[in-house]
Amino acid sequence: MPKDLARPIKVGLLLPIAEETMAGATPRWADLKAIARLAEAGGFNSLWVPDHLIMDFTAYGVPAETRAGLWDCWSILAALAAVTTQVELGTIVACVGFRNPALLAKMADTIDEISGGRLILGLGAGYHEPEHRAFGYPFDHLVGRFEEALQIIHPLLRKGGVDFHGKYHQATKCELRPRASRSAGPPILIGTSRPDRPRMLRLCAQYADYWNIVWANQLTDLLPALQAIDAACAKTGRDPATLRRSVAMAVVLPAAEQQRTTENWARYLFRRPPATGTVEQLADHLRTYALKGIDHVQLWIEPFTISGIEAFLPVLEILDRG
Repeated sequence: MPKDLARPIKVGLLLPIAEETMAGATPRWADLKAIARLAEAGGFNSLWVPDHLIMDFTAYGVPAETRAGLWDCWSILAALAAVTTQVELGTIVACVGFRNPALLAKMADTIDEISGGRLILGLGAGYHEPEHRAFGYPFDHLVGRFEEALQIIHPLLRKGGVDFHGKYHQATKCELRPRASRSAGPPILIGTSRPDRPRMLRLCAQYADYWNIVWANQLTDLLPALQAIDAACAKTGRDPATLRRSVAMAVVLPAAEQQRTTENWARYLFRRPPATGTVEQLADHLRTYALKGIDHVQLWIEPFTISGIEAFLPVLEILDRG
């Protein structure tokens, strides 16, 4: 972890838990553990785990149906909590449609206990229909289901109990017992990548500690979304300054010319031009995000290998110099 408080922005690492995401190879748990320990020792502030069950790349320009699977988000997160000691751990983002919301709160509280209070609970409504269909989850009224889930998850984590009966979810005199040592629960992050979804922006303004947008790799991707979340906060009577901001970003290092990910994942990850350049240029790029009020970034580093992460570490050293 960085010891110099001059770092203007927290820098997290998105973990490759999917098939063919380590320069074309599929990560095993031994790989993920090694990456996590390197990231912690090298000065990253956080580690982030995506929550998908299977990806169908047809929607991203692949001409024929092509699928890739992923390890389970929560199993990996629990293991990371046990093998790290300092980095924050986050979901980016947990799909509330995959799990009962009261159980999800229970899982989050337990991992917060295992990690010693290092969890950031990222939540989202879900968007990828193929995995919902494949695993038997409904794909209707996603935001309505998400809103009800928040009315269970938020009071359970903040107060320890809830009694809620909605159209999609119920929790009758539900309690979290025992509680993690952080009795108010982990901070909640809500992913709202599209500024044209006012209901999701409203829910973020009402319930979240963090707002998150994915693949805003350049300021042109980010600025309209910042304006939208600020407006949502104002509309709900919340001071925008009380909502922390985070951005998931794809970063391509020069070595990626020799070690590219598979074409399917490249089409998905690089739908927008990634951030790239020398270590000095990448540090300057992250500083511009800090100046726009971004508190935390979650980086997908390409190539996603041990050597790729090591090649990025000088960026953290530059940031720590202020």
